[in-house]
Formats: sequence, C-alpha cells, structure tokens
Amino acid sequence: MTTTEHATHATHATHTTHATRPARWPLADGWTIVHRNLLALKRNPAIVAANLVGPIAMVLLFGYVFGGALAAGGDAAAYREALVPAAFVLVAGTGLIMAAGSAALDVQNGVTERFRSLPMQRIAVPFGQAGSQLVLSALSLAVMSGLGVLVGWRIHTDVWSAAAAFLLLLFFGYALSWVGIYMGLLIRNVEVVQQLSAPIFGLVMLSNAFVPTATMPPVIRDIAEWSPFSAAITAVRDLFGNGTIPDGPLPLAHPVLTTLIWSIALIAIFGTLAARRYAKRD
Repeated sequence: MTTTEHATHATHATHTTHATRPARWPLADGWTIVHRNLLALKRNPAIVAANLVGPIAMVLLFGYVFGGALAAGGDAAAYREALVPAAFVLVAGTGLIMAAGSAALDVQNGVTERFRSLPMQRIAVPFGQAGSQLVLSALSLAVMSGLGVLVGWRIHTDVWSAAAAFLLLLFFGYALSWVGIYMGLLIRNVEVVQQLSAPIFGLVMLSNAFVPTATMPPVIRDIAEWSPFSAAITAVRDLFGNGTIPDGPLPLAHPVLTTLIWSIALIAIFGTLAARRYAKRD
C-alpha cells in the first residue's frame, strides 16, 4: 500500500470514527457543564452576592422603611416575617436572570458554538446550565435564610414542612432557570438580558408579596391571584408557618399544587424550546 493510500485510509477512518461516535447520555454531558460552571462560581463567589442584591434590598426596604405603613397598623415584625418567604421566591426570580445571562454570555464568547461541535446530546448543555443554577439557588437560599433569621424570621412548622418549603423553592427556581436559559439563547446579548431585572421584579410586585390581593383593584387582583409568584409565595408562607392560606381562587386555595403545576409546565415548555434553540445554528 502506498503512502497516499495509507493517508487516505487514515483520513477515512478518522471521519468514520467521528461520524459514528455515539453521543453520551444527557446526564453525563450535563454534569460536565455543571462542573464547568461550578468551577467558574468557585473562582468568582461574588456571583452569589449578585444573586442576592434584589432580595436583600427588598427585605430591608419594604421590611424596615415601608413596613409600618404596609402593615396597615398591624405588627411590623410579623409583616417582616411574612416578607422573607417572598424574598425567597425573588431569589428564584433572580435566578432566571442569572441563567439567561450565563447562556447569553456563552453564546457571545463562542462557547456555545464549540459545544455544538462536540458529540453531545442537544439537551445536555441547557440541562447542565439549569443544574448549575440550581446549586447557585441553593447557596443563595442558605445565605438568605441566615439574613431572614437576623431580621426576625422564624419557622413555625415541623422539619418536614420546612424541608418541603425549601424543596419547592428550589424546584420553582429550577423551572424559572429554564425560562432564563431559553431567553439567553434567544437574545444572545448580556447587556440586553441584564435589563430583564426590572420586569422580573415587577412581576413579583404584581403578587401578594407585599400586600394581600384583596386590597387590589379588581383587574390587578385577578392578575395577582393567578400569578405563579403569588402561588409560590403563599405556598412557602404556609409551609413555614408564616401566614395562612387566604380565601381566593384555585391558585391561592391550593398553592403547593399550583406551584408544582406551574413548575412542571415551565420545564416542559421551555426545556423543549431551549433544546431546540441550542440545536439551531444561526
């Protein structure tokens, strides 16, 4: 066999190997992405602080500056205690922005395109990004819980109810991170993604985070009562013993079930959209 024939055979074998190489399971590929993002978090722990700026500001501003007025003559300390679970839910909302920013940054830096060239399942990269955001949310909730204790927040239920509350918060945040990943892949610009912070905070404002929905005008009340944020806030308040389930429509009457339904629906819809968007080459 001549040298040319050897080269041709080697080239053909290389192409065959790459063409027929099976993609690994999404879980294994996703863990690789999680590990990569956690290394970045270890090098830059300020990311956790950035995830907490909004929730901390909310507790301090509305709990101490406006707390007396918003409590409407009631117990300001009890109002702050009810405000902390709302801040926990805002941590989940902030995670949406963080996930969107991370996905957009990878697109801008060409990392996403390099991932596309690898023999990986198309869902693996978004799956890994959502997984790393889940870890970040857990760290943020731990820090936020410590701050909550400092401002007077306490858990008044048993350990199982409290554990269920934290798990529900993580699951809701995980679902929102899929929304963020899709938005990041779609927008592909970190500066634009950062402008989403105000709308997300607005959605939390348009809920029962600060005042009961019964005090709102009819149209605003209907929107707030059917908001996934209102359901999540009501659910964790009830599970922590920081408030009772109010009279209202289905989402507020069964907040835990509603939050689970919202979370599953968001994962199913935006997980599919994110996988398709990731696989699409522009």
